[in-house]
Amino acid sequence: MIKTVTAGLLAQTLAMTMAMTMTGPLAAMAREDEDFDPATVDLAKLVECQTYDVPSYNGFAFWLAGEDGAAARAHLGLTEVKSANFLLKEYRLAAPITVFGRTTRRVAFNSSGPLAILDEADPHPLAKQLEIVPAIDVPGKFLGDRLIAETTEKVGDSTFATRITLNVSTVTSHPGQVLAGCSYRLEVE
Repeated sequence: MIKTVTAGLLAQTLAMTMAMTMTGPLAAMAREDEDFDPATVDLAKLVECQTYDVPSYNGFAFWLAGEDGAAARAHLGLTEVKSANFLLKEYRLAAPITVFGRTTRRVAFNSSGPLAILDEADPHPLAKQLEIVPAIDVPGKFLGDRLIAETTEKVGDSTFATRITLNVSTVTSHPGQVLAGCSYRLEVE
């Protein structure tokens, strides 16, 4: 059986996910680099799939949603805003960031990573720029990703597979906007 373990920020499930994954081998995957300081993460690079790996993202996500979450959000200049989409935890940024050559003051986190919320109605120019071929491209819905990196490691009887993808999508909860960002996934078999 394959289980996908994500360190996303779904409000109700993150605390349970943290409790389940921060023990045993998965804790090591989130804290692989003892010197990693989540406060040093560059949010724009995290969104663009630059620099960071799955354990780094997991460490960042646990910091953002954990006991120090309020301090983490203040450090990053994040103010939570109500989301029309229960699968997204949305924030307004104190200062804009530039991602993919575009500026935004809004980001969201889904179950596997950060997304920039861009004020563009058409996802096609960004998808073309990022060399993303859509899996779904119909009126009102666009969804595509591009593989950035993946690894597989056998540890005892378990296999740990990491997968990082760059994503572009539209969702009905955000008309006239494109969501673009990075997915950091860990699967345990």
